[in-house]
Amino acid sequence: MTNNTVIDLGTPEGIDPLTELIKSGARQLITEAVQAEPDALMRQYDDQKKTDGYQRVVRSGHHPEREIIIGVGKVSVEVPNIRSREGTPESFQSLLVPPYIRRTATLDAAIPWLYLKGVSSGQMQSALEAIVGLEAKGLSANVVGCLKRQWEATYKQWCTRSVSNEWVYIWTDGIYSGLRGDDG
Repeated sequence: MTNNTVIDLGTPEGIDPLTELIKSGARQLITEAVQAEPDALMRQYDDQKKTDGYQRVVRSGHHPEREIIIGVGKVSVEVPNIRSREGTPESFQSLLVPPYIRRTATLDAAIPWLYLKGVSSGQMQSALEAIVGLEAKGLSANVVGCLKRQWEATYKQWCTRSVSNEWVYIWTDGIYSGLRGDDG
């Protein structure tokens, strides 16, 4: 007998137009924000020219398109690439979509919550599919096991940290009263 805490909501018959609208809006917002990041960096190099008059730092296309899982499913993202034409190499890494990220931080925060609420690591895929949709691939029991090891390491590090710089003093107080008091 298995104790299954995941409620199967079934698969949708067709494409949910509201979800698709939200996904397309999210894709557009992420694209605009990721494009604005290198624009700010490029403004720092506006006055730096090569000897032939061309810009020293230029945009150089995009990194390969990749998909990240957000709260409504997978969204494709292209992060711009920047390169230097001479001198020291310049590189750009998006703060919104760091290299190798596959899930948003809020989705990563949902995984331990689900686990603590009793969803087993083997059922995590179906639980996340119920939340995010059928596109929640890559969140298998192995991923949850890896995350559990990271949580344990973080917890052990937290337990052994020094609190000498964090606390000014520790104050304790207590009152002891006997069961019958002084009456005997």
